[in-house]
Amino acid sequence: MNGPMMAPPVSRFTVPNLRSLPPDMQEMIRAVQEKSGFVPNIFLALAHRPAEFRAFFAYHDALMDKDEGLSKAEREMIVVATSGLNRCQYCVVAHGAILRIRAKDPLIADQLAINWRKAPLSERHWAMLQFAELVAMDADNITESDHLDMAEAGFTPDEVWDIGAIAAFFGMSNRLVNMAEIPPNEEFYLLGRLPREPRAAGAPE
Repeated sequence: MNGPMMAPPVSRFTVPNLRSLPPDMQEMIRAVQEKSGFVPNIFLALAHRPAEFRAFFAYHDALMDKDEGLSKAEREMIVVATSGLNRCQYCVVAHGAILRIRAKDPLIADQLAINWRKAPLSERHWAMLQFAELVAMDADNITESDHLDMAEAGFTPDEVWDIGAIAAFFGMSNRLVNMAEIPPNEEFYLLGRLPREPRAAGAPE
């Protein structure tokens, strides 16, 4: 009789004891754990390289936590669609969960990850993901015509930059995660899939 399945390792590289990390990194990881209820494996997997950990999450937050321009759901759409193209299981699962929550749509993440062209998209989102795919898969062939198409679709230069930068940054992240064999946390799989039960009148928040 087989025994219980062992959880996959967080990374094929060294994962340090969290208590040994610099205080700023411990604080960041604790904040994420308090917000989500668990520590995403990417934080643990990058922790053995403190300088890269800080640089990675600083750039991530600069791209993904902006309040102006693209919505946060749109930013996650780019991550999920391009991570699907790059066959990155971790980023599809993790950011798919975030997208389901931010878009309030339990179906959208799977649709984008498998084939975003088959998803029920607005013209704006079609143009956004088409440009993101160009950056992710064929950036050397982007031309003036592609930028004009984005302007005609209503995107500002700052928004076009963000689309390209998100696709490029997660192209790096996709490759790093695949190289290090970082698995998605199990908690991500069910997040945002079922609608929340309506709160009864008078029930606490």
